Amino acid sequence: MNDASSTIIWRGMNRAQLDAAYDNNAAVPDVASRRDGWISRSAEMRKKNPELLDLAYGPRERNRIDVFRCGKANAPLFCFIHGGYWQRNSKDIFACMMAGPLAHGFDTAMIGYTLCPDVTLTELVAETHAAIRYLRQEGPRRGFGAGKLIVSGWSAGGHLTASALPLDEVDAGLAISGIYDIEPCRLNYLNEKLNLTVAEVGALSPILHLPKRKVPLTVAFGTGELPELQRQSRDYHQARVAAGLPSTLLPLEPCNHFSIMDELEKADGRLTAALNSLIVALG
Repeated sequence: MNDASSTIIWRGMNRAQLDAAYDNNAAVPDVASRRDGWISRSAEMRKKNPELLDLAYGPRERNRIDVFRCGKANAPLFCFIHGGYWQRNSKDIFACMMAGPLAHGFDTAMIGYTLCPDVTLTELVAETHAAIRYLRQEGPRRGFGAGKLIVSGWSAGGHLTASALPLDEVDAGLAISGIYDIEPCRLNYLNEKLNLTVAEVGALSPILHLPKRKVPLTVAFGTGELPELQRQSRDYHQARVAAGLPSTLLPLEPCNHFSIMDELEKADGRLTAALNSLIVALG
């Protein structure tokens, strides 16, 4: 009989190998100190900009949005969706990442959402869509959101960014280190909290549901990331190109899954530059 632990379940990998292929925390030695820095700088950002924090877009506790304004009229809106494999972290931790976009004349919105397993991934995706619609509908009443809207996210937020591209409210996207085929997440340790079904994987994998709208998207990833994460971005970009959708692949050397976010937080970062390129292309 075959040992179950050696059974190949995904792209030549057994369960242990597939777990390791998606374990970003184990792959990056300084992840704890880096996260501590994010928390500290984000707390300062929120303290300095208290006017539009925790706007409620839905009934659940985490259905909240933080908005930081650049001070310019009719500024484009950069909507960011945090990562954490859909089951950890919060919008509050990532507020510091808005420094780069703010420096270039973007208003910014940090979208919160309920974590798995308190909701299904289907419900979680629906929450982020509701948040984007809220920003478009309610934002102009509060002095933001009347211009172009670019949705972005990191890691699980990259998946949620891709999932939002079909929305009429979205003008462009910047997906960072995302997951676009979630089947391997159903097969590895992540599913202990995600509880994904085969049907959900089929319905919620962006690579299986490319949008009909030709919304431009930049697909960014770090060349120092785990190979499976890099493959996810390359495959999704190639699928978009094959479908005739406007797509730019942006590999960033030598970034890993966490250091890549420096390129958004910095005013002269490469992700900030990619964001500027998107808004210029939109005209």
